[in-house]
Amino acid sequence: MISPRKTQAIWAGALAAAIIMPFFVYPVVLMNVLVFMLFACAFNLMLGFGGLLSFGHAAFFGSAAYVAGYAAKEWGLTFELAVACGVLIALFLGWLFALVAVRSKGIYFAMITLALSQMVYYIALQTPFTGGEDGIQSIPRPPLLGVIDISSNLALSYTILAIFTLAMLALVRISRSPFGQSLKAIRDNEDRAVSLGYNVVRYKQMAFVISAGFSGLAGSLKVFVFGIATLTDVSWLLSGEVVLMALLGGLGIMWAPALGALIVVAMQYLLAPYGAWVTIIQGLIFMGCVLLFREGIVGMVRDLLSRRRTNLKTFPN
Repeated sequence: MISPRKTQAIWAGALAAAIIMPFFVYPVVLMNVLVFMLFACAFNLMLGFGGLLSFGHAAFFGSAAYVAGYAAKEWGLTFELAVACGVLIALFLGWLFALVAVRSKGIYFAMITLALSQMVYYIALQTPFTGGEDGIQSIPRPPLLGVIDISSNLALSYTILAIFTLAMLALVRISRSPFGQSLKAIRDNEDRAVSLGYNVVRYKQMAFVISAGFSGLAGSLKVFVFGIATLTDVSWLLSGEVVLMALLGGLGIMWAPALGALIVVAMQYLLAPYGAWVTIIQGLIFMGCVLLFREGIVGMVRDLLSRRRTNLKTFPN
């Protein structure tokens, strides 16, 4: 185990690197990475801690993007109010999905979430305010708190970095709370949790709604990065991508999927000239991840370090 002091030092170093990163990396790319890091970690609360494999998380991400974009463009709301509207619609959809899906298990749960997500997709396709196949375009960047100008990429990148940091601290706190530990107990042995008196359905519903809310926060931020909300944001392909990000980084460690998101988004940018080959390469990486290190990259590194420490104790120099 890493000591608390070393953990704090790692987090401080990561935050310092993120603060200076906009001066070395194109801010739009950095913001896109942060958005999908948050999305992947929000999904990890359900899969890594609750053991619930959802193929419908794009519904929360995309619906929040549509609502936040519409609120900023048509209603003229400030940045934080538009983001709040997106999070609220994601929470509402998460509550609806949870009512229908959480009483199912395994593949049935996954298929129900996929079906519900496809319903949201076709609603977005047919509803006039979403713009159909054209989406909502030319979404402005309203001032933060009504007075702070975030129209420049640099200003918005620091705003998103601050929100991302607070959201990650909240997710880590949730994962380490009694609620997060109860979720892990339900994931590991649901029958035993029921016998101990846990309301398993209620815990799963809460995890679903919280995960949906943070996913909606990521979608709301994304729409101001690119100034557009499209059907891609609610497609099942995006739901599959976030599963890949979580599995690639590692489950059960709240921040681990952020590494998976970084790798997947970086591949999309670096391999963009190769067109459809990006999807093929992602599929090969996913298969390799499942076959070679089922606990993800972070889990593999953790196991290697653990074995090394064990060997040093057993065979000291």
